[in-house]
Amino acid sequence: MVEIVALRLLAPYLGLTLETSTMVIGIALAAIAAGSWAGGWLADQVDPHRMLAPLLAISGVVVALTPATLRTTAEAAPALLVPVAALAVLVPGALLSAVTPAVTKLRLTSLDETGTVVGRLSGVGTVGAIAGTVLTGFVLLSRLPVSTILLALGGLLVLGGLVVAGTRVHARRGAVALLVVVAAGVATTLAPGGCDSETEYHCASVVVDPDRPGGRTLVLDGVRHSYVDLEDPTHLEFVYVRAVAAVVDAVFPGDEPLDAYHLGGGGLTFPRYLAATRPGTRSLVSEIDAGVVRIDREELGGLDGVAVRVEDGRLGLGRLDAASQDLVIGDAFGGVAVPWHLTTVEAIREVERALRDGGVYAANLIDHGELSFARSEVATVARVFDHVAVLGEPADLGPEQADADGGNMVVVGSNEVLDLEAVQRGLDRRDTGWRTLSGDRLDAWVGDVDVLTDEWAPVDQLLEPYRPAAHVTAR
Repeated sequence: MVEIVALRLLAPYLGLTLETSTMVIGIALAAIAAGSWAGGWLADQVDPHRMLAPLLAISGVVVALTPATLRTTAEAAPALLVPVAALAVLVPGALLSAVTPAVTKLRLTSLDETGTVVGRLSGVGTVGAIAGTVLTGFVLLSRLPVSTILLALGGLLVLGGLVVAGTRVHARRGAVALLVVVAAGVATTLAPGGCDSETEYHCASVVVDPDRPGGRTLVLDGVRHSYVDLEDPTHLEFVYVRAVAAVVDAVFPGDEPLDAYHLGGGGLTFPRYLAATRPGTRSLVSEIDAGVVRIDREELGGLDGVAVRVEDGRLGLGRLDAASQDLVIGDAFGGVAVPWHLTTVEAIREVERALRDGGVYAANLIDHGELSFARSEVATVARVFDHVAVLGEPADLGPEQADADGGNMVVVGSNEVLDLEAVQRGLDRRDTGWRTLSGDRLDAWVGDVDVLTDEWAPVDQLLEPYRPAAHVTAR
């Protein structure tokens, strides 16, 4: 439970990436190894009865203090976040892992039953781990804030220590531990950070724009994912959204309605824009997070004119009829990374299958530094579509990726010739400052990179080490 919830706590500050998950899992395994080893040694030195209550109670206190500690550290001393997070997982993990060898020592009364006792306790512990994992992932995270889960778990561990203690001396110490848990709850409410809403996947908040009465920014795990003007859906705040609009206007001049499919919903900025500028447009959105859809409905102007399916985008692509869409927009992100299974040749072929003749695919990308991911993704799109272009800042599209600042860029793919002059006029008219890149210059920019496939798509690693902290990156 601590391991899974720790990932949710860290996501707004470190991003929900493969590296973050690997770090937390690795620390948890180290805690199990250290706790089991040390607990076994200690059980041979002292009476195991004396170990159990402190192990449970102290771990409960640490677990309860974790939300306030991590959030305060992230805001006040971000450089210390990783070591503090490591301790938040390592300490309770090691203490709780030390319980098993202590109980094993208590249960062993004869060498003749060693295998039975060790096997039974290992089985019981594994069943408990499965129960905690399933309960947390499928039930608790969808119904309770992460801080509430950890505070409740901390309180239960302390109560478990009190039950095991059974003496007044230990009971008094346990009462002190319970008071610390209560204090941790108060500290959590006062700690910086936190969320307006905790969805199944994100720490979500909606920020009001002080300069526009109707302006709202949807922030997920510290990243600005969408900007919506409740009074004017044609207002496009983010540059990359204006760039996508320039592509759509160039490929489909006029205001005729379109059939559009959107990989990722966020605040539904572009579906709302199409509904306002092209009446009759049929937009279908695949958004994996039901909590984000709820925020769209309750805080960001509703879902009028937009059909939303709560589903994974790759599965949503597979459900589309062949040649059913004029436009496919890719704008799905986990933190600052496009989910890897939406970046591959196989996924892009599904996009091509869904597009009609003359249809276009436009996808938002984020990359920095050498732009290794962006170049691989453009090469991947070019493997499927006959005509490909990239839109972005002039410095990012220059011949030397090492000089790039990075940020957002848009890759466009179609099997029909793209009118890039019209796209450029749209970019200029919308005051983006962006340029287009295609043909031989695009080939030179892409260089000799590997195409992403379902067998090989290390998106997170391609983004490293140039990715900035997730909480300062804007889409």
